[in-house]
Amino acid sequence: MNGIPLTFSEHQIKRTIIGGPKAIDPAALNISVILLNSSGSHYKLHVFENLLQCNFQTIVSVEHDSNNFTDDVSKRFPMIKFLVPLEKTTDGDLINLAMGEVQSDYVLVLRDTLSLPTNFIPPHLAERLTADSPYCIVPRLLDNQKNALPCAFSPSAEHTHFVIDSSSEIANGKKTLFPFDYVALYNRKKFIELGGFDWTISSPYWQNLDLALRSWLWGENTFLTSHMQFSYMDEPPVNDTTFNLDYLRCYLKNELPKIKMGAGYIRRSSFLVFLGRSSCGFMEARRQFNAARLWVSKNKYRYKMDLQTLIQDWSRKDDDKDKNE
Repeated sequence: MNGIPLTFSEHQIKRTIIGGPKAIDPAALNISVILLNSSGSHYKLHVFENLLQCNFQTIVSVEHDSNNFTDDVSKRFPMIKFLVPLEKTTDGDLINLAMGEVQSDYVLVLRDTLSLPTNFIPPHLAERLTADSPYCIVPRLLDNQKNALPCAFSPSAEHTHFVIDSSSEIANGKKTLFPFDYVALYNRKKFIELGGFDWTISSPYWQNLDLALRSWLWGENTFLTSHMQFSYMDEPPVNDTTFNLDYLRCYLKNELPKIKMGAGYIRRSSFLVFLGRSSCGFMEARRQFNAARLWVSKNKYRYKMDLQTLIQDWSRKDDDKDKNE
């Protein structure tokens, strides 16, 4: 594994940037869009047209494969900025790169496989959603049969093991651990301060969860809203939760750290616990463990709580809320 990145822009890949507005429209929403395009999706042009009707500050269309991009598209939509990577990388890494191409306070990450209603974020809704400057706002998502997808995720413990419970019940302002499929409205400044997605984690599920857990442990919040709703036009993705090397990196950065004297740290004695979970051999496990201890040490004053406290507070606050309702 590579060293653990400290900043959202630490990994720079070869890419081409084409088009985009020459100046910011003062009447535009204080929201930009990052559109993640699947390989050769035939919905793309229709999605572009719907996005342009919403008057976003900037729209960044991100391709996964440069072979799926043609100059004809950029000429047809000159107001859209096209980011075309010239080497293979992860969804999270592409989002990091696109975040550096916009200036708005909030950025909505979408996929071209989502059906977007006409004018789905009018100005009054944009102001309402971002009024309290939350880090992340997660919309309601439906599958291609209009069935609600589980978008409400909560942390819990089962026999001392960290587990995630899921539900399709959406309530405005309800907490959720992470956004499904990266789709969410992000506070750009807070996203950058959190370091963005860890590009060294290649699994979409563990990469997404890694940043989400970090945001909670570092004092940020993610909420659900029913005021934004999108449905997939094809089968929605299935989370691959396989325990692999990507899981181990997420585990090291988020499950092992503890809080002492207002700072995060990983106990040296935790190595034996980690070694028992890993299957990469003693020397490689030691290298990964030491890299994680160094990363946590560099970020130690960012930690506001450890995972155990997050689970306890989450359950306690939910119980208190239920009693008051």
